[in-house]
Amino acid sequence: MSLACIGRQHLSHVAIATTLLTGLTGAIYQSTAQAQAAYGSYVGAGASVGVSSDWNGEGQQLSAVLAARYKFLKLPISLRTQAFIGSGSTAIVPTISYDVPLTWQLDAYVGAGYSFATGNNPSPVGDRNTLVIQPGLDYALPNGNTVLFTNAVFAFDAYEGKNEKAVALQGGLGLRF
Repeated sequence: MSLACIGRQHLSHVAIATTLLTGLTGAIYQSTAQAQAAYGSYVGAGASVGVSSDWNGEGQQLSAVLAARYKFLKLPISLRTQAFIGSGSTAIVPTISYDVPLTWQLDAYVGAGYSFATGNNPSPVGDRNTLVIQPGLDYALPNGNTVLFTNAVFAFDAYEGKNEKAVALQGGLGLRF
């Protein structure tokens, strides 16, 4: 049985077993530890870098990224949105993702969505409205509400005048709620 299946169907059993194992580990090493699932909604901020460019060589830029995740607790699905805010460009990228818990703190995911681009220059995800794929990782820091997030956005047919994809890499810190 996969960890994703366990997380969806038997979360309470896994939580009990994890709590018992955590207590046993704490007793053995004489320290207390708490396992936390890497689930939860968050808002965050970070940086993005475009690794592709349009026919003018634009698009390979640094930008600020604002990120939000809404996690459906009973399903392995999240709604995500990232806003890329750069010099002369902005792009909003909403996606829906399938989440796979790797550990209690770490989730891997792959999302699909759409990029809405505005501005005079290409953002890290291009200057054209287009479909996107977004693989990434969320890591919940133990004993707190802080999340480290990192992902890539692959935007198809992303540049005006050039039928090429844009690739952007992001990372940042989020606050769970």
